[in-house]
Amino acid sequence: MLTIENLHAKVEGKHILNGIDLDVKAGEVHAIMGPNGSGKSTLSSVIAGHQDYEISQGNMLLEGEDLSEFAPEERAHKGIFLSFQYPVEIPGVSVTNFIKAAINASRKAKGLEDMAANEMLKMIREKSSLLEIDSRFLSRSLNEGFSGGEKKRNEIFQMAMLEPKLSILDETDSGLDIDALKIVANGVNKLRSNDNAIIVITHYQRLLEYIIPDFVHVLFDGKIVKSGTKDLAVELEEKGYDWIKELA
Repeated sequence: MLTIENLHAKVEGKHILNGIDLDVKAGEVHAIMGPNGSGKSTLSSVIAGHQDYEISQGNMLLEGEDLSEFAPEERAHKGIFLSFQYPVEIPGVSVTNFIKAAINASRKAKGLEDMAANEMLKMIREKSSLLEIDSRFLSRSLNEGFSGGEKKRNEIFQMAMLEPKLSILDETDSGLDIDALKIVANGVNKLRSNDNAIIVITHYQRLLEYIIPDFVHVLFDGKIVKSGTKDLAVELEEKGYDWIKELA
């Protein structure tokens, strides 16, 4: 699905990623953990194609295609979804109208006609029911006045509707209480399949109690210094990140 080899990236001349190697296969969930400033969010931005980040070395391939050849919107059309840590508010644009526009833009990029209204409505009903989303929620302006939990649930709803190949959840647990965390994690788990892959970026082990990863990677100083199973996340929770410095 996603293959990253010796990836180096910088922003405003400052090197942030210093040789990332990562192989994410279809059907897998990978968790990226690490202290502040280790490069976690930079990695997600680079994969998504954020214009402020410059790749200075290495390769990123999605199903064999070189991602560096594609603009951010092209990467999205090819199946990359990034859930933002701080989702933007768009007053006057409902959740439903936003997702309609996103789906039809993706279809247009693939040479397809807009999705028929009845098909779109059926899909919205199915996905909102799957994620236990009230229909009144879908008529509200995108993220305007939403609680932290509502914003994150809306991100997962977008993920469900767009059906991406690769989803990157950048600190989805940030600011969530335990109830909201369970709701979001339950939605993610329902969307896991053998045809997609998920990268979860988090500081804490608590999210991984609900979204069980196949692999956990520890990022430090722009490099993956240790990989393991969920047990590694538990070890980090117990020891903190100081001991990781010895591995760098």
